[in-house]
Amino acid sequence: MVRSRAKRLFSRLTPSTERTLADVLRAERAGGVLLLIGTVVALVWANSGGGESYDSVKNTVVGPQALGLDLALESWAKDGLLAIFFFVIGLELKREIVAGELRRPATAVVPIVAAVGGMLVPAGLYVLINSVGSGGALTGWAVPVATDIAFAIAVLSVVGRWLPNALRAFLLTLAVVDDLLAIFIIAVFFSDTLAMGWLAAAGVGVALFWFLIRRGITTAWLLVPLALAVWGFMEASGVSATIAGVALGMVVPAVARPHQKHSLAEHWEHWWRPISAGVAVPVFALLSAGVVIDGAAISAAASDPVAQGVVAGLVIGKPVGILLFTFLVATFTRASLDRGLSWWDVLGMAWLAGIGFTVSLLIGDLAFAGERASEVKMSVLAASLLSATFGSAILLWRDRFYRSVFERRSGPAPQARLAGAEELERELDDRQGT
Repeated sequence: MVRSRAKRLFSRLTPSTERTLADVLRAERAGGVLLLIGTVVALVWANSGGGESYDSVKNTVVGPQALGLDLALESWAKDGLLAIFFFVIGLELKREIVAGELRRPATAVVPIVAAVGGMLVPAGLYVLINSVGSGGALTGWAVPVATDIAFAIAVLSVVGRWLPNALRAFLLTLAVVDDLLAIFIIAVFFSDTLAMGWLAAAGVGVALFWFLIRRGITTAWLLVPLALAVWGFMEASGVSATIAGVALGMVVPAVARPHQKHSLAEHWEHWWRPISAGVAVPVFALLSAGVVIDGAAISAAASDPVAQGVVAGLVIGKPVGILLFTFLVATFTRASLDRGLSWWDVLGMAWLAGIGFTVSLLIGDLAFAGERASEVKMSVLAASLLSATFGSAILLWRDRFYRSVFERRSGPAPQARLAGAEELERELDDRQGT
């Protein structure tokens, strides 16, 4: 019998994509654990008897005043360390666009459209709640649009060990597109009055960075000072300094030269991702996530339209937007889910995308400039916890299904467990494709 060639969503990945996915998942999983540790330490510290010392540490000012870089440690974490995080995102975006899942329109359309839906619906819910609620503030509309890939992957690694790799790649690619859109939002909507001279200097620095790399000059003693200069120029221009990281990452070549085994973007992503996931993001969480949680604070957040909009956007808007827009792609392209997959799988992944920690906190800080900081932080934490809980419940159920399918064929032997999702996908093909 000849199998149908109809378009299928979340079909099996290529071997090269499988290898890249495995590397990214390992790094993000470890980073998610460290991010969780940093968050817990911040919350315990802020709510302990040493809460004043927490505020004192994060507000400690360091840096050269003559250069305008005498910033509090919390600001250094937000604008400095997160620039490393966004540099890795830039490298990842470049690789995905040039050689990854975003290179082909057939595979790119689903995560792109899903990411757009996962931003429009949460933003719309936030605006609706804050338009009708007393004391609402529309300036925070972008807070619930982001996805924290490190947290999401960490949760997925625990609850979805038997899920097909195509679903994991969907969540990862969706989060990459989500980050790209969030970067655009930060650059356009949350920049101060622009200083065009400094912005032009940053552009010249990025162009010089690109030129040196294209000429094969990749020595750290030259490129690192240049990258720091670009960061400083961007900070002085009024644009969030994190954008400098994205711009630098996007100009790194993502195609290997004839004498190279891996592209420079892939090599640098492999080198910088542990620094980003293991140092930059956890330290940012440590200095940003600490918020006093007591009865009065919870009551204030529960009655605040800003907090209500953030929670509704992440917990309801994210999964609804992603699921709805993915269904629309399937409807208008006459595609179906790949063999053996269910829309419950997509819903579970979409709910994990509602974990919006790192970038949501960053946008919240940019949107409110310290005002309503407690309400925003508590709402992001609560919404991320709820999204993780709901997504985990669905994916645990689906994970048991995929495991039972696999074990009926291979048995629950230890070596069968090592075979992983690729063999499981073959089994699902055999069951429904013949």
